[in-house]
Amino acid sequence: MNRPKVYIDGKEGTTGLQIYERLGSRDDIQLLLIDEDKRKDLEERRKFLNEADLVFLCLPDAAAKEAVTLIDNPKTRVIDASTAHRTAQGWVYGFAELLPGQRQRIKFAGRVANPGCHATGFLSTAAPLTELGVLPRDYPVTCFSLTGYSGGGKKMIAEYEAPDRSPLLDAPSLYSIGLAHKHLPEMQKLAGLDSAPVFVPILGDIRQGMMTSVMLQNRLLNGSPTAQDICEMLSSYYEGQEMVRVLPFGGETPRLATSALAGKDYLTITVSGHTDQTLLTAQFDNLGKGASGAAVQNMNIMLGFPETTGLNMD
Repeated sequence: MNRPKVYIDGKEGTTGLQIYERLGSRDDIQLLLIDEDKRKDLEERRKFLNEADLVFLCLPDAAAKEAVTLIDNPKTRVIDASTAHRTAQGWVYGFAELLPGQRQRIKFAGRVANPGCHATGFLSTAAPLTELGVLPRDYPVTCFSLTGYSGGGKKMIAEYEAPDRSPLLDAPSLYSIGLAHKHLPEMQKLAGLDSAPVFVPILGDIRQGMMTSVMLQNRLLNGSPTAQDICEMLSSYYEGQEMVRVLPFGGETPRLATSALAGKDYLTITVSGHTDQTLLTAQFDNLGKGASGAAVQNMNIMLGFPETTGLNMD
């Protein structure tokens, strides 16, 4: 049997490098590698894009849109890691566990949009609750998300790891305080909300790791469930999933660490609270289930490999 040909367009970026690390030693695919001196050559890229059975686009939004126009081989399937196509018609959202039938949609899709990292954390808890009819679509949702600096790419990594860096980087920082983060459209659409959540991300002095929290007033939810009820709902919703795991209610430690799942490719959900209020927290690696790990999971689904092949699930 011929091995599927896979090409990473943008292998030099943070996400592309992480995908390459997960694929480089696999013998069940044929990884196509462009010459370094030709990686920005349009015609050379076009050749690789059309030769591959599956392409990862690890590019800025505009470049990702351009890359799609270069593909005229109807058999070339695409996973786009940029923001460009996450709410676009004709593209399947690449979060297999999120909604009923989503894994099958990914399996047969020609175009898959890999989720944003903050969106992954938010949707993992909010989307099931709207799907179950517990979270009203007009609920005024608020969310905050702590993240490692590696998600900002090479420039931000260099800024944080410079020997003469600013001491202001030692402390967490709010960003996107204009409340217009680029992940909001997918967060609203995939969660089935009438309006976007009020969302603020927080950048920390850690290389990898992410923790996204949603806070709910239980009296405003349909049926007024307790926090424990919500934990049981989510546990049932994700039952049997390897890459999204709901932790037992009441077993949380006094602190949740942002970097707890750094280097891992799965996500855990902790449900805390009481009768009146609920805190939902997703912990994962911003470069794992939040980016490259999710992309490789989607590739495995699309090409018919066991879903966690090449991923760190320990």
